[in-house]
Amino acid sequence: MSIFTISLLVFGLLHSDFNFLTDYISKLGYKGTPLAIWWNSLGFGLTGLLLAVFGYFYGKILNDKLVGILLSLFGIGFAFTAFPFDLTDETATVSKAHIAAITLGLAAWLFGLARLGSNKKLDSHIRKRGNAAAAVLAILMCGSAIELWAEPIAERLIFAVVFSWITLAAFPLFQTANKRL
Repeated sequence: MSIFTISLLVFGLLHSDFNFLTDYISKLGYKGTPLAIWWNSLGFGLTGLLLAVFGYFYGKILNDKLVGILLSLFGIGFAFTAFPFDLTDETATVSKAHIAAITLGLAAWLFGLARLGSNKKLDSHIRKRGNAAAAVLAILMCGSAIELWAEPIAERLIFAVVFSWITLAAFPLFQTANKRL
């Protein structure tokens, strides 16, 4: 997820109109934005593909194909957010594809966490982390929907939850992979 963070910092600093606190991250890749193709390719596309690979192998290590499929779908959805949002036409096909990719990707991630949390064969720490991340995500989304905080702030917090969970999940994954090698 360091690719995403580094890309966000670099492209955010290169984009003079981008405000790290008040703008949607997607603004870096809006149709017609300078360097949009690069942000969309690296920040969303490459990061999403790496998330899909992570999801697949995480499910494989846990011996849970459904978790692997759902988390991979999250990564694919994230990659497809590379469709640039069109500020001049929110009903444009690319704008709809961008929103659909975000929504479907997060739904797959949430279902993947629900599967983790309900799989009694898994270690209780894995289940608890999955349930906690899903609960925080739901709270953030609901809080944004009822306007407790601005959507761009919710977006940052959602990314923080997702990438924090992935980072925490990756450590045991690497340990298991090293044992198998």
